Amino acid sequence: MNEMVQKPSKPGDVRATRQRAAREAATTPGADRVRVNDPDRTMANILQVATAEFADKGLAGARIDEIAALTSTSKRMIYYYFGSKEGLYVAVLEEAYRRIRRIESELHLEDLAPEQALRTLVGFTVDYQLANPDFIRLVMNENMHRGEYITKSATIQELNIPVIHAVRDVYQRGVAAGVFRPDVDPVDLHMSISALCFFNEANRHTFGAIFKRSLDTPAATAQRRESIIEMIVRFLRP
Repeated sequence: MNEMVQKPSKPGDVRATRQRAAREAATTPGADRVRVNDPDRTMANILQVATAEFADKGLAGARIDEIAALTSTSKRMIYYYFGSKEGLYVAVLEEAYRRIRRIESELHLEDLAPEQALRTLVGFTVDYQLANPDFIRLVMNENMHRGEYITKSATIQELNIPVIHAVRDVYQRGVAAGVFRPDVDPVDLHMSISALCFFNEANRHTFGAIFKRSLDTPAATAQRRESIIEMIVRFLRP
């Protein structure tokens, strides 16, 4: 099993982590001594590198030694902050969902008319997943684990509540305005949006190879984006 070090008495308690790090700073050699003075920056750096490693190699293939080398830190510090390789993997998943949900919250959909709000949300989802292939790979890897690690994270469950509320609000406003039909479940709508946008990125290489289509050109990307938006909007129309 992975090398372990004693964790703070309350796992995930950043304040406890900082306090203990400060106490140990005087006895931590080399680079670690510097890094405990800025734990937030250290953890953010580790998460950034670990995201690429887990996305590229999966949980089984990623190596803590490699992540430590790429962050100029040590296995000891990684285990100190995240507890284990699996703990780091869960933290990477949490950060991946936190990032997309944070940006979604900045779209201000409530200020837009229902159909425009829906178009904005779908367009954003297409654009985000195209620009963040690591997110797609992480989700694919976690599905290979049958959602085992996501189910261990209450944080991820909570992070995904606001997007359902946002979809429900846009949809219900559209129903009230008479522009959307009244028999669609908001969670199913969210799934349909995710399915189209996810497939667009996750399967672009195999789809392009099979059907001999270049899906990476600006024209092809724009056309596919518009098609996805139109499919969702027309699906909801009365």
